[in-house]
Amino acid sequence: MIEKLHEWDVKLFVFLNSLGSEAYDSLWEIITRFQYWIPVFAIVLYIAYKKLGKNHFFLVLGMVALTVLFTDQTTNLIKFLFKRPRPCNNPDIATLIRAVQTRRSFSFVSGHASNSMAVSFLVYNILKPYTKYIGLFFLWPLIFGFSRIYLGLHYPGDILCGYLYGLLTGWFILQLYKFIRQKYSPTFA
Repeated sequence: MIEKLHEWDVKLFVFLNSLGSEAYDSLWEIITRFQYWIPVFAIVLYIAYKKLGKNHFFLVLGMVALTVLFTDQTTNLIKFLFKRPRPCNNPDIATLIRAVQTRRSFSFVSGHASNSMAVSFLVYNILKPYTKYIGLFFLWPLIFGFSRIYLGLHYPGDILCGYLYGLLTGWFILQLYKFIRQKYSPTFA
């Protein structure tokens, strides 16, 4: 069964990766870099600050930082345990794919997918009572994740499992946030 899933994952990767075109490579290289998303984060942070107040905002900011730190470090541990080579380093498909970027690190699970989904899940659940369109923040992990396939750095399974892991870690941090907020409710009202 694992062999069949791997085969489907590789085939789906080859198909999705082949949809790329040199004309769009620079765009996807920009999309995959964190720093180009800063304006989106700035808008979300501004909304959070305006809607939540100073103390509550700093609690949320701390929870986001904890989410990124925890998810980033644990995805690196998972990568080290599984040691799955990236598609750009797979000689079996080298002639079939467009490896726009290469990395020597491992592929499973995608840290980009895990981190972006964990933060999106956390921020969405905290801000949904305060802002109508916060669900649009989920476009970030979807676009971010696809960029990794486009560039030749992750299989779709790496991205999907990264999303699932991100949801799990985001949920755990959300529970911690709720606990802190309830325990110290006057401070973070």
